[in-house]
Amino acid sequence: MASAAHPAFPSRGYGTSLGKLPDRSMAPTFGASSSQQQRENQRLERERERLEKERLEREEQNQLSEEQREEIKEAFMLFDLDKDQKIDYHELKVAMKALGFDLPKAEILSILQTHGSPSEPANPNTPHHPRLLLPFTQFQTVMTQKILARDPRDEILRAFELFDEGGKGKINLNDLRRVARELGEGLEEEELAAMIDEFDLDGDGAINREEFLGICLQ
Repeated sequence: MASAAHPAFPSRGYGTSLGKLPDRSMAPTFGASSSQQQRENQRLERERERLEKERLEREEQNQLSEEQREEIKEAFMLFDLDKDQKIDYHELKVAMKALGFDLPKAEILSILQTHGSPSEPANPNTPHHPRLLLPFTQFQTVMTQKILARDPRDEILRAFELFDEGGKGKINLNDLRRVARELGEGLEEEELAAMIDEFDLDGDGAINREEFLGICLQ
């Protein structure tokens, strides 16, 4: 018996049934994306740190009195000789001294290295030796921290020296008379003498440093 003819097998479309292979050029670049995200995270972290630093600086400045903030501003403006809102080493030294901080050279240089920025050339075509300059905002921050860290006794003794003409170590009637005149206070001689008598604990006719500290700290 003759075998029946088998029907033809359907042809396999090897060329088309697997479909088109994915285009590798369109695949996501995971390495580049990760690196970009890392840079963005670092930028956000730096921005967060900057805002936090500014917040802390504002809180510190709010702890100063209006008079202290004004003194910082006046000292900077007085010694910013070229009025560019920046001061160099020598200007910083005298400005800090005016505020009661006579610091050694090494400490002033450290402040400039930490908070300062290099000067820019006045003329790009001429040789330039950059100096470190401190802008007003950084001066304000540094001086705020210095004032808040200062022992209150230091501030009082600084005031004592303004009264004590000649560095005698005591404030006598002549000193009070001079200061009252400079401040425009029309105090009578009896009133000035009564002030000495009230706080002169050792009876020497004058007020010494410890007596003056007691007056101010009581």
